[in-house]
This record gives sequence, C-alpha cells and structure tokens, in this order.
Amino acid sequence: MTKVTVVGAGNVGATCADVLATREICQEVVLVDIKEGFAEGKALDIWQKAPVIGYDTRTVGVTGDYKRTADSDVVVITSGLPRKPGMTRDDLIATNAKIVNEVTSKVIEHSPNAIIIIVSNPLDVMTYAAHLASKKDRRQVMGMAGILDTARYRAFLAEALDVSPKEIQAILMGGHGDTMVPLPRYTTVAGIPVTEMIDADKLEAIVQRTKKGGGELVKLMGTSAWYAPGAAAAQMVEAIVKNQRRVFPVCVKLEGEYGIKDCYLGVPVILGKNGIEKIIELDLNDDEKALLETSRQHVKEVMDTFDSMNATA
Repeated sequence: MTKVTVVGAGNVGATCADVLATREICQEVVLVDIKEGFAEGKALDIWQKAPVIGYDTRTVGVTGDYKRTADSDVVVITSGLPRKPGMTRDDLIATNAKIVNEVTSKVIEHSPNAIIIIVSNPLDVMTYAAHLASKKDRRQVMGMAGILDTARYRAFLAEALDVSPKEIQAILMGGHGDTMVPLPRYTTVAGIPVTEMIDADKLEAIVQRTKKGGGELVKLMGTSAWYAPGAAAAQMVEAIVKNQRRVFPVCVKLEGEYGIKDCYLGVPVILGKNGIEKIIELDLNDDEKALLETSRQHVKEVMDTFDSMNATA
C-alpha cells in the first residue's frame, strides 16, 4: 500500500492532495492540519468527488494526529505562513522554520523511512531546516520549486509560440525567487532548440516574467498561487512512488556539484523510489555559471540568517 501524507490543508496542500487522489498516484492520502476540522473537511470533500470523477484513492483528514500518518512513503510539507504586510524576511524565516522543524520531527517519528518534500517558503532555507530536523540523507529531503518555476516558463513559451505546453521541455536552476536561472540553451520545442523558434528579445522577456512569476500572481489575486504549486508537488510524489526516474529540477543540498558546497539550490536530478537517485551536472557556460553563483550567494545569505537565529536561540 502506498501512503502519502500532506501536512497543511491550505490551498497548496489541498490541491496537492486532490491531484494525488484524482490521478490515483497512491492508495491513501492523509491530510494534516492544526485547524480543527479543516483537514477532515477538505479530505471528505475530495473523497466525495471520487464517484463523480472515478478514482479509488482514499483521502483522510486529521487535526494534528501524526499517529495517523504512520508508515507514509512520502511526506509533503506545505505548512507555514505567507509573508504579511510589515513582516520582514527574518520574521518569515523564524516563524516558518519553527513550524517546519516541528512538523518534520513529528512525521519522522512515525514514518522514519519517508521521503520528505518541502513546499514551505522561503523554500531553499526551509529545505535546509527540514534536512537538519530529519537527520536524513540529503537525497531524501528535497524542495519543490524548480518544477513550478519550469512549468511557468514552459506555459509562457507555449502561449508565445501557440503550441501545446506538452511540447516544451526545459530546465531551470538556482534558488526559488528572482535569482533563479532559466536555461534557454537547454530549452526545446519537440526537440527543436527554442532559440530557433522565438526572437531573442521575446525569449528574454519570458525569462524575466518567469523569475517574477510568483509575484505576478500575488498582484493579481492578493495571495500566493496554489494550483500549479500543488500539482508540481504531486508530480514529484508520483515520480517517487512509481519509481519513474524522471528528470526534474529539485532543491537539494549540494556537496561539491557545480563547485558548490553546503548550499541548497535547484539542480536537475533523477527522481525515483529512493528519492534523488542522481544529481545531474550540466556543462554550464561562463554566463550560466555567473548567474548560478549570484543565486547561490542570495540563498547562502538566507541560510546564514537562519543559522544566526539558531545560534541566538
């Protein structure tokens, strides 16, 4: 029996649970939240949709009962607060790191062999926090950001080229935010280099829009996205529980890859039953290396902030 726990029944977590169920990616989904009745209601609603859509995956909701999550194969953590007006980056890090640390410890207590996927923000440093709390191998604690960012990039390209998004393949690296590194050189349309399909200035505009993709949605809706992030997390779960060995950009601790140590960045990996089966090292050119280094510096600053908070505590 394949069992997946999703911690946090908000928009992203509930969407992830819904995609997992609708696509029958696993046999059981346990949705956990601290708000009384919230996860139970979301899970029941998803289960009542099963006869309409036609799927078998059972969805169960619980309020803070981590015993019910026991023996999960994969745990997706979406818990945390969004950044609010007047809240500094340091405030967000301190608040969400405490939540992620507590949640990770509880899920590992009941599912010591689970592979952990972090969706909470700030993504890169929350993956760091979860890795420390879990004490697991780096290949079993990862962050979801690159799949979401790449999906936005591919969607924008499909729109601009008026082709199916299924035809766009792309890789994106670096931190989750404005310093992410889209790689047009590794972007294709049904195998055709994207640079042969679109003008350079239009491509650059799409790259810049991708970097600010999350902010664009916040301006439009007044809150963060949830459909694409939830679906992206579910896609990672699917690759793991079905041992698909798919190639995705995933946030992982680098230990010498790309000449970078002790930093959590998005890089292409092979995802399978053991989590990150292999980290793929691309042959980056000088410009791409410079962009990745800028991203590394930004993420390391946030990691250093987190470290200083722990030292103070």
